[in-house]
Amino acid sequence: MLKEQERSRLSLMSVFLIFLRLGLTSFGGPIAHLGYFRDEFVVRRRWLTEEAYADLVALCQFLPGPASSQVGIGIGLSQRGILGGLVAWSGFTLPSAFVLMVFAYGLRGLDGTTGSGWLQGLKIAAVAVVAQAVLGMLKKLCPDWPRRILMVLAGVIALSVTGLIGQLLALVLSASIGYKFALNKEISNTTALHIGILKKVSMGALALFCVLLGLSPLLAGLTGFHSLAVFDSFYRAGALVFGGGHVVLPLLQAEVVTPGWISEDLFLAGYGAAQAVPGPLFTLSAYLGTAMKTGLAGIAGGLWCLFAMFLPSFLLVIGVLPFWNRLRSNHSIRKLLYGINAGVVGLLAAALIHPVFTTAIHNWLGLMLAGLSFWLLVYRKSPSWLVVIICGAIGQIIL
Repeated sequence: MLKEQERSRLSLMSVFLIFLRLGLTSFGGPIAHLGYFRDEFVVRRRWLTEEAYADLVALCQFLPGPASSQVGIGIGLSQRGILGGLVAWSGFTLPSAFVLMVFAYGLRGLDGTTGSGWLQGLKIAAVAVVAQAVLGMLKKLCPDWPRRILMVLAGVIALSVTGLIGQLLALVLSASIGYKFALNKEISNTTALHIGILKKVSMGALALFCVLLGLSPLLAGLTGFHSLAVFDSFYRAGALVFGGGHVVLPLLQAEVVTPGWISEDLFLAGYGAAQAVPGPLFTLSAYLGTAMKTGLAGIAGGLWCLFAMFLPSFLLVIGVLPFWNRLRSNHSIRKLLYGINAGVVGLLAAALIHPVFTTAIHNWLGLMLAGLSFWLLVYRKSPSWLVVIICGAIGQIIL
């Protein structure tokens, strides 16, 4: 790790520019982002030791929210405190958020004939990307039959009980069953990442996280303000999603499509487009806020949704990081995660069936294009942004 005098000379602008370059070039999803971060901050710059970086990644995999963004926030915190975390997040996140907001304006301006094929191609690309995510998570998080059965159970519940209630019920049951049947596993010791945050600040961040989670729906219901309802939906999505960016798909779909804030076609088109930009998938929130035609919309709506979506990540990383050493050795928490991780795969598989597949695939041409996209992603290892562009172009020509 940097010596104290070296760290003190590191300016906020330097942190921002380093993360901005990563935000402009980090394609490939959260796992790829973690690889970019390791190469940049462990191998090249030596800001962190291998052990400290592994410990930070373990924490962010444990927390709900976008793991790669939280790792970036943690690295920024380790260098320049809370402001360092903020500028690190800004550099890594704002490039893709800006591109998706521009894309949302473009889709709003398309008429029914000019953009329909491109839109359909993006929706088909989403089918392949989600299918690839399900396959990868199945191998990693459900390596044995007990967890695969738990995955199927969670998926059936999510398909049978629609909306947020079904998703939460699936996760609660998965956690309960996982806690009962998970095996205690040896927990390795790693070097902690020391953060100069006072305990009272960490406790305040955790308290604010809980207050906003509980108070936002009450305020939205009592006041009837649409902006508060939007904040509540996106804050809750950012606070409750385990398993990475792809898993936010079913939760956000229930939050913004069901009440009619955005059409299902535009929602899936944005999800497909989000695969073609670098940075975190949670920047889909900026697209959705911009594309909405009710209440806040345009740039203001996009920034509002982006803020609400990522705020839980800030509060959780600031609040939990100083206490991670104690938490990570808790066997009860690890046993809960045994079931939650399997349930998350089930939720994503349910989302692949509906709404992703049922909305995007209408004929054999669409099915063939989805199969080609899946083959390119899984077997040819093509980057997802290239597959999205190919699907959009083919969709404009033949669909």
